[in-house]
Amino acid sequence: MTKTKITRPSQLKYLGFGFWKSAEGWKSRPHQESIQSFKRKLRKLTTRKWSTDLGSRIEKLNWLIRGWINYFALTNMKSVMGEIDKRLRTRIRVIIWKQWKKKSRRLWGLLKLGTPKWIADKVSGWGDHYQLVAQKSILKRAISKPVLAKRGLVSCLDYYLERHALKVS
Repeated sequence: MTKTKITRPSQLKYLGFGFWKSAEGWKSRPHQESIQSFKRKLRKLTTRKWSTDLGSRIEKLNWLIRGWINYFALTNMKSVMGEIDKRLRTRIRVIIWKQWKKKSRRLWGLLKLGTPKWIADKVSGWGDHYQLVAQKSILKRAISKPVLAKRGLVSCLDYYLERHALKVS
């Protein structure tokens, strides 16, 4: 592979960055391949079959999220981070739902998170359709962004906005 390349800036990938033209001029963003690589790494860390406790999994996720966002903090990627953050929280909900396994454990978990008893009793019997259950509004409210933040999970979007503001100003 050669190091020199003549191409349009919009087709260039340089150190993981891509470029696009805006009204103010050329701006950088993570290249699509870099974003796909980040998503693959997140998917690998949030696979359901990996039997590890949630604390160590969140620790590894935070390490990956912080490192990737610190590298690309100067770029414009708010919408990408919002999408990744939403997908990551859904995958964490799937993991938690699978770890609870039985109806009694799911009932206990939902009650502990403040869900009313009659709703928790109904929802706990939904079974093993993990992805479908994780996208239901009741589970989104029970295992919400603040609940996951309390467990230590860094929000991709919030962390990006914080780091971007520091590096741009």
